[in-house]
Formats: sequence, C-alpha cells, structure tokens
Amino acid sequence: MPAFTRPLTLILALGLAAPSLAQEATAPAAPEAGTAAPAEAPADAPAAAPAADGIGEPYVQESFDAWQLRCVRTEDGSDPCQLYQLLKEKESDKPISEISIVALPEGGDAVAGATVIVPLETLLTQQLNIAVDGGATKRYPFTFCTEVGCIARVGFTKEDIDGFKKGNIAKISVVPVADPTRTVDVDISLKGFTAGFEAVTKANAPKE
Repeated sequence: MPAFTRPLTLILALGLAAPSLAQEATAPAAPEAGTAAPAEAPADAPAAAPAADGIGEPYVQESFDAWQLRCVRTEDGSDPCQLYQLLKEKESDKPISEISIVALPEGGDAVAGATVIVPLETLLTQQLNIAVDGGATKRYPFTFCTEVGCIARVGFTKEDIDGFKKGNIAKISVVPVADPTRTVDVDISLKGFTAGFEAVTKANAPKE
C-alpha cells in the first residue's frame, strides 16, 4: 500500500473543518457514533506556499509520546492546531494511514472531530472500523477519496474520547478491494493521548 506524504496545511484544512460534526454526529447511545461530514474542497488541491515571513508555515509545537501537536503559523498568532499521528504497517514500518483530531465546541453530541486517511485500495462499503483494546468495534463511513487516499471525517463522542484516554491501543481495520475476505489492521498508540487532547483543546480555544 502507498505511503502518505502531503502538506500539513492540507491535513489541517480537513481536520479543522470538523466543527460541523458537532451537529451531525449521532447520539452516544447509537452503536455508530460518528457521522461523515459533507465533502468540501478536493483533498488534492495544492496548498498555498508559506510566505517569506513564515506565515502559513507548518510546525510541531509539542510532542506527547506517540502524538504530535501540529500547527500552522498565522499572521495574528491564532495558529490552528491538530493532534496528529502517522500510522505505520507493522511488517514493513511504512506509513499506511494517519489520523488527526481536534476538539469541538461544547453543546453537540460529538466532542471531537477526526480525519482519518487510508490507502485508495480500500473497500469503501465496509467502512472504517475502530476498536479500543479489543472492545466493541465502531464503524464510520468514508467521506470521499482523492489521489492521496480515502478520507473519513467523523465525530467522536465523549464516551469515545474517554475510551481513548483510558486505552492503550486503538485498532483501525479496513477491507482491501483486492481481497474482501481479509482485513488490514493498523494500530493507533494511545500513549500520550490524554495530554495531547488537552493541549489541542487549549491551543484552539477562542482567545480572549
């Protein structure tokens, strides 16, 4: 499966568009808590080149074990950030997927929005499957695919986020088109997630 390489500004554009999920995610009692947001700009649209003074320049503000707080520099200093992890194939250690998470405003069923990108060779009808520490699997539909991969933009409930904070490993499972009889599993390390989620929540909070 192909490795993923793309500008951070593109990932942020996808991840930080997630507040709309606060109104669209289903209630926590539903077995499939996340919902896909409407497709917007194509994910393969070229990102704007960083300005000479550093505006638009991506950077890692802080690391939390397996997670990074990644931000994009803005002129007014209100740099948008995301909690990010690059996911690798166990056998080859090659990048195979990635996840970015942002906290959402209070008041909705979803308390966090996530963007997950997987290879193009994914059977979309089998959806994106996520389970924490071997627990119940939740399924999320894919939103759209581009040249860089297939993208699921979902909402996580408070129950989901609490599970991430308490867990050790979240497993992503997808079904390859070439062999629908098997699944491809990729681990998301939850080490450092609690501190990282608190950091991204604070980073994107409205400035007084």
